[in-house]
Amino acid sequence: MIDAIKTISAALSTVKDVASTSSASSAQSILGGAATAGKSQSFAEVMGNMATEMTNSLRQSEVSSIQGIRGEANTREVIDSVMNAEQSLQTAIAIRDKVVSAYLEIARMPI
Repeated sequence: MIDAIKTISAALSTVKDVASTSSASSAQSILGGAATAGKSQSFAEVMGNMATEMTNSLRQSEVSSIQGIRGEANTREVIDSVMNAEQSLQTAIAIRDKVVSAYLEIARMPI
């Protein structure tokens, strides 16, 4: 999970550097899957894509675990799959916590 956060942090700092130079095409090439070449994605679309990828990771882990129980999969593959799913879940929990925290801060602001 730490590596994923460092990767996201590095990508965000790179995007901030690119934004300061006002180069939209460079930002799209850096973000890769987060932005398409023709149109930028909304925050909701990015979060939806992340949720879909996390769900797919959890499903793959579940399939690998069942294959491991049946003796159809290598132990290393099962462990890698489960660890990947755990990392995805921990990242989702961290994002959820940050969103809730931000919401609570906004709710406490005086009008």
